[in-house]
Amino acid sequence: MRILYVCTGNICRSPTAELLTTAYAQEQGRTDLTAHSAGTNAMVGYGMEPTAALVLKQLGGNPEGFVARRLTPPIAEDADLIITMSERQRTKVLQLAPRKMHSTFTLKEAARLQQLSGARTVAELAVARAQTTAPGPEDVLDPIGRDEETFVAVGTEIADLLLPLLAALRI
Repeated sequence: MRILYVCTGNICRSPTAELLTTAYAQEQGRTDLTAHSAGTNAMVGYGMEPTAALVLKQLGGNPEGFVARRLTPPIAEDADLIITMSERQRTKVLQLAPRKMHSTFTLKEAARLQQLSGARTVAELAVARAQTTAPGPEDVLDPIGRDEETFVAVGTEIADLLLPLLAALRI
């Protein structure tokens, strides 16, 4: 399964999810799982934001060598599952790659749907979405410009939502 994570600048939230997924896959011996990330308004060529990188290390990920990139239609089309950090980013993904409607979710949405339905595949997540109503905005806060506590809270939230989802889903 190729997962693409999307946020705005591709220097905090989406690389945190990407690199946590990479660490999880290595730890679990999941050779079927790869992760990438991109930003809708990426800081192209930049590494992770320093506080986000520090939080990622504390969560067990490795920010070394990460370089931000901008979301493009080919990047989106190459993914089996696209996880965005906000509903606005999900909309932008679907504007670029409308055929990805059934495989694009916000992180909170995917985690909620998996927990409610017991979905084991991306297709089952899409079915679950059609059968439920979102409780409200399902966005992960952008920590840019905020204090270290916010970065820690956001990183922890991403890990807490993501790791059970990864454990449940297969292609």
